[in-house]
Amino acid sequence: MARNSYLDSLAKVQLFSSMSKRDLQKIAKASDEVDVPEGKVLVEQESRGREAFVIVAGEATVKRNGRKVATFGPGDHFGELALLDGGPRTATVIAATPMTVLVIGQREFAGVLDEVPGLAHKVMGSLAATIRQLDQKAYG
Repeated sequence: MARNSYLDSLAKVQLFSSMSKRDLQKIAKASDEVDVPEGKVLVEQESRGREAFVIVAGEATVKRNGRKVATFGPGDHFGELALLDGGPRTATVIAATPMTVLVIGQREFAGVLDEVPGLAHKVMGSLAATIRQLDQKAYG
């Protein structure tokens, strides 16, 4: 992907939407764009997390304990929780269609969070929203 269109794609992702061009460049430098075939397991529940993902194109199925719990699409992200706390993956994510994803490794993820404080705030806000949704489902 050409550099400017790559940055434009990053800017359209909710997680990165308020980032400056300079911050987007840091994120782009830390991540790799990868094409994924349909059916590929991106993360497996209970495995150790080594990277986080942002979906640029395509859809993924999210399963917990073998049961479908969600569908992710462009702009959705996953895998960051295991990078933040070092715990195991909480779900399995499988490409439901051919996909393009941004992949960021654990070391790069930590570096970007340090270099781009706005991203750290977005990640915390996203995790808080997820916790609220789960809490609502469990107790709502």
